[in-house]
Amino acid sequence: MAPLRIVQWTTGNVARATVRAVQARPDLELVGCFAWSADKVGRDVADLVGLDEPTGVLATDDVEALLALRPDCVVYTPLHPDVAELSRILRAGVDVATSAGFLTGHSLGPEARAALQAAAVEGGASLFGTGMNPGFAQLLAAVATGICEDVRHVRAVESVDVSLFAADSNMDELGWGRPMGEPGHADDVRRAVAVFEDGVHVLAATMGLDLDDVGCHVDFAVATRDLDLPGRPIAAGTVAGLDVRFVGIVDGAEVLELHQRWVMAGDLGPDWTVDHGYRIEVDASPQVTLTLGIMPDQPLETLTAADLHGIGMRITGLPVVHAIRHVVAARPGIVTYADLPVPAAPLRQRR
Repeated sequence: MAPLRIVQWTTGNVARATVRAVQARPDLELVGCFAWSADKVGRDVADLVGLDEPTGVLATDDVEALLALRPDCVVYTPLHPDVAELSRILRAGVDVATSAGFLTGHSLGPEARAALQAAAVEGGASLFGTGMNPGFAQLLAAVATGICEDVRHVRAVESVDVSLFAADSNMDELGWGRPMGEPGHADDVRRAVAVFEDGVHVLAATMGLDLDDVGCHVDFAVATRDLDLPGRPIAAGTVAGLDVRFVGIVDGAEVLELHQRWVMAGDLGPDWTVDHGYRIEVDASPQVTLTLGIMPDQPLETLTAADLHGIGMRITGLPVVHAIRHVVAARPGIVTYADLPVPAAPLRQRR
């Protein structure tokens, strides 16, 4: 088959993983790249995302020129979705696979979700969002129920030390370092991570479940000492741990749960347990637990903070790239894992 024509949209941290993955696949061809910053315009994409060899593709901020390339799919990886921008791409008939805080659009509100759905249908295009969590973790949770009957509750847990990501812009709205018990902090956290509500809807849709509501519970832990974190120092006695649970509700009962526990240190008050990974728990017959361990593909003694950060970006971006062929083949409109065959990476043939 002819390679699918791909445009990369923005060149931030996740793009360092997605561009590399697109370049590695013979069934995908990078034909264009959107640059958010004027200083990136005219530069080879390789220079912007840290590839060793030039791609021959120069970044541009000319949206019409990119759409005129007639790409099959845009890999859209800014931090947050721009509804007007996405609508323009979709209305032009271009499919979109994204990691930009979008899975179903529920967390954006009914007006924005309706606008994206209408633009996609008008253009005959598909809009698919994923990432590691929310996203791929909910696919794993749904798969874990496949050997069960009498399913009563499903939980997907992310429990990690995020101190290596302390300076990232996606941490800015979470209120690290705010006084414990400050009014409005829990509401601010829910707004900042509202896309996890989408994750609950994805899990429900994949399981064929109609939800009555989605709720959210937020708890905090404080630093027991001053934390001198690069780009985000946190004083003792202020918030250095977040515990956020988005729950799907049916008939007044919480039946689905996306549980996030993020900490900036190992010693907090209260003393929380952190598993440093992902876990799926299915309360059913039989009881099922999946533990997802993610390890670097290099000797541990050679690991740097940059290497660990890169792993985080790969597990965010690769589910997007591996879903592209299914997204291009999908029906028009907003689609989720409930609508696609299970995406998988191609096997690398060893020589």
